[in-house]
Amino acid sequence: MLTGPFINAAAVLLGGTIGALLSHRLPERVRDSMPSIFGLASLGIGILLVIKCVNLPVMVLATLVGTLIGELCYVERGISSSVNALRNLVQKRKEGEANSAHESFIQSLVAIIILFCASGTGIFGAMREGMTGDPSILIAKAFLDFFTAVIFATSLGFAVAVISVPMLIIQLTLATCATLILPLTTPAIMGDFTAVGGVLLLATGLRICGIKMFAVANMLPALVIAMPISALWTAFFA
Repeated sequence: MLTGPFINAAAVLLGGTIGALLSHRLPERVRDSMPSIFGLASLGIGILLVIKCVNLPVMVLATLVGTLIGELCYVERGISSSVNALRNLVQKRKEGEANSAHESFIQSLVAIIILFCASGTGIFGAMREGMTGDPSILIAKAFLDFFTAVIFATSLGFAVAVISVPMLIIQLTLATCATLILPLTTPAIMGDFTAVGGVLLLATGLRICGIKMFAVANMLPALVIAMPISALWTAFFA
């Protein structure tokens, strides 16, 4: 039974509610310092997953080719365009209320939607639980998302809590689809897939910390091709 998506969604729902109730009573220094801690935690998780790699060439090749595919297909730009279209729709409905405060609210809401619903951590974690039954990645993400939701909701209100619904739908869909792949996998394939996911988490952590702004969404195709490349490598070279 899938548990990770529900735990993750519950964390966002609870964190968003608490943050909205706290409003601006959370100290500014806490809001400024915590995102760096989130990034540090993501880096730690990424390192733990990368060391599970079975075939190093597979991890490198899948990351390179997957990112190249993502760059050529403008994956991150497509996600941003879709969210911007949603933002423009909201702005049209709010016509007459548009001001600098409203624009700031929309921009922040767009950022948090992408962070919760289209992050490499959530996508990888959902797929991994679907294939292995291990919800640890999503549970770890739930801790991070809880505090992130609290911080964002102090300024964005209950809108942050509502994001838990589409996030739950996306993660359940990915995890359910991943269960169909499980019979085709081997321990080596799973190890290589996990390592590629770890690379994405490292990129996510560096981006959150502001060290290097990796286009993490463009790296997502690496998760799709990691297992086929690992299977081919095992068949012909291992």
